[in-house]
Amino acid sequence: MAMISPEDHARKRDALIETLRASSAAGPLALEKSTSNLFRQRIQEPRQKLDLRHFNRVIHVNEHERYADVEGMTTYEDLVRDTLPFQLMPAVVPQLKSITIGGATAGIGIESSSFKYGFVHETLLAIDVLLPDGTVAVATKENEHRELFFGFANSYGTLGYALKVKVQLVPVKKFVALTHERYTDLDTYFRALGQVCQNRQVDFVDGTMFHEQELYLTTGTFTDQAEWLSDYTYRQIYYRSITRKKIDYLTTHDYLWRWDTDWFWCSKHFLAQQPLVRWLWGRERLNSKVYWKLRKRFNDSRLAQLAARALGGRQEAVIQDVEIPLEQAPAFARFFNQEIGITPVWICPVAAYDPSVSYPLYPMNPRTLYVNFGFWDSVRSDHEEGYFNKKIEAKVRELGGKKSLYSNAFYTRRAQTPSATCLGEYVAWEISTRS
Repeated sequence: MAMISPEDHARKRDALIETLRASSAAGPLALEKSTSNLFRQRIQEPRQKLDLRHFNRVIHVNEHERYADVEGMTTYEDLVRDTLPFQLMPAVVPQLKSITIGGATAGIGIESSSFKYGFVHETLLAIDVLLPDGTVAVATKENEHRELFFGFANSYGTLGYALKVKVQLVPVKKFVALTHERYTDLDTYFRALGQVCQNRQVDFVDGTMFHEQELYLTTGTFTDQAEWLSDYTYRQIYYRSITRKKIDYLTTHDYLWRWDTDWFWCSKHFLAQQPLVRWLWGRERLNSKVYWKLRKRFNDSRLAQLAARALGGRQEAVIQDVEIPLEQAPAFARFFNQEIGITPVWICPVAAYDPSVSYPLYPMNPRTLYVNFGFWDSVRSDHEEGYFNKKIEAKVRELGGKKSLYSNAFYTRRAQTPSATCLGEYVAWEISTRS
């Protein structure tokens, strides 16, 4: 998809504002459709729709000052496609091609470069936010809209919609050399992870926990040469290679999307890890966009849900990402393996990019290295709905951690997690003012 000119973007923006102002008298408007990776149920209410789907283009890549101007509904797949020819990439590229820059801005975006650059929202230079009154606020760290800039992360559309984002870019090389180091002890593993992040001799750090005695620490380093190249876009499966190859090489493009082909490991739910099914689907259908559409159709099908329950019993979806301080990571891993039992689990370190600033809806201790645990599956349950999720939330609070709000949340209004409390209070205020 070709870039759009700044003038064409401005025309689209002005037309959208006119539509919003002309329609606002009929009541609140909702977003028509987004490329979203929210995994929590949303109440569908009949209301006017504000269509932002066409705000999905890259506007400009400045290779000298290393930034890109991009419309909010642009997927990271399209953004990366336009930055890599300049040997640049966004400082943090979330794992899935289907994630949009606006979604990662209003939500929480993380990846294996986050030990250096923090979350997606920490690498932004400006956000053009469409406000409910039809005005557009250009928010930066220094201007009169700085509170909106810092408050936008983890707001999930309650403050407005990102029409345009200015994002920091960093230089890349053609290939990434990977090392997968196996560990059999949780304490040793997390000490090693912390040391690698402290040394900063590599470009990427993440990990995979297959169970308590089988963990892998994966580091990636940019390189101009590769001894060989692996391909995990079709017949081969990346996460399985972690246990089989200590050294590996990927193009930078394929490294950024190494998790997308199989939605990490969740493609198993669509039988897409079976060789015959994989062959029948073809390379072009093995990606997060297809899985997301299939999942939505399943959720919309009452018959499919009844059949799944008859075959597998009642299940509770446990789909979360949580950040735990490094020193508490072994304790959380032990709890999770004993009480929840989902495997594999993605592990990704993250630290504040600029310790001098704070994002009030997702505050992090600037002196702490956190470990993101990502787990996305369901567990058989004879308990009340939310039983396992509540246990996880309680443990996260106990260990001084954080939980992003892309998944179902079971906090009370008096929850002790600052991010949940702040956002909960704001949403309650917003609802009361709109009713």
